[in-house]
Amino acid sequence: MTALFALATSLLWGLADFGGGLLTRRTPALTVVVASQSIAVVVLGAIVVATGAWNEAGPQLWFAVAAGAIGPVAMLSFYKALALGPMGVVSPIGSLGVAVPVTVGLVLGERPGLLQFAGIAVAVAGVVLASGPQLRGAPVQRQAIVLTLIAAVGFGAVLALIAEASTTLLGLFLALFVQRVTNVAVGGAALYVSVQRGSPALPGGAGIRALCSSLPALAFVGLADVAANGTYSIAAQNGPVTVAAVLANLYPVVTAVAAVVILKERLRGVQAAGAGIALVGSVLLAAG
Repeated sequence: MTALFALATSLLWGLADFGGGLLTRRTPALTVVVASQSIAVVVLGAIVVATGAWNEAGPQLWFAVAAGAIGPVAMLSFYKALALGPMGVVSPIGSLGVAVPVTVGLVLGERPGLLQFAGIAVAVAGVVLASGPQLRGAPVQRQAIVLTLIAAVGFGAVLALIAEASTTLLGLFLALFVQRVTNVAVGGAALYVSVQRGSPALPGGAGIRALCSSLPALAFVGLADVAANGTYSIAAQNGPVTVAAVLANLYPVVTAVAAVVILKERLRGVQAAGAGIALVGSVLLAAG
């Protein structure tokens, strides 16, 4: 069950990242974050009310608040790092956030078997390669490296925190709702400051009309991200966090494949090899 839900997390996150990447080509990243998460808040709020999940409120929700506060910071740091580039260096460094939940699992006493350790090593190597590491070319700005490391630690921290935010299904609904409300609050505050400093909140030209036309895509990105957090929490609660975290972090492979299938982009040789290696690692983890 751990492997199944963790792989579902990778699929959902990979597709959400792909959709978010397309949206940010014509809409400011902050606006995409706030709009997509606002849609998620509405849907999750309805689920919480319908299921009576409010009764699951407890101190563990502070983990969800922390995850919600860290998430937008990590995402915006990552987008900024990608803008500074080169992306071929930034992407694989960002994927190293898996080290955070894996370390937490080891500190808490988890001890994967030899086959699982091998799977972790192979899968992480595959993810780094699938991200398309740029081994030579343009120099990397120090700011890009710092921002990427901040994003990586943030992404990993969100994985670790959301796994601790609930112990039941109804509790998970409430935790995800709280996380998203915090996402919108933090992202909305950042968007307000950005607009006050002169940055546009809406795409030029069509403006609000363009944003409205993007609502289906924004809804998909927001809800896929929510679902991914949910499946990851279930995976982490039903098996070793070390295994769940690594399998969940195969999402760069999904994003790369989506770009090939939908945008007709060509994978570099190192990316194709990385995708294959990552899949081998996932098989080893699942078998262990």
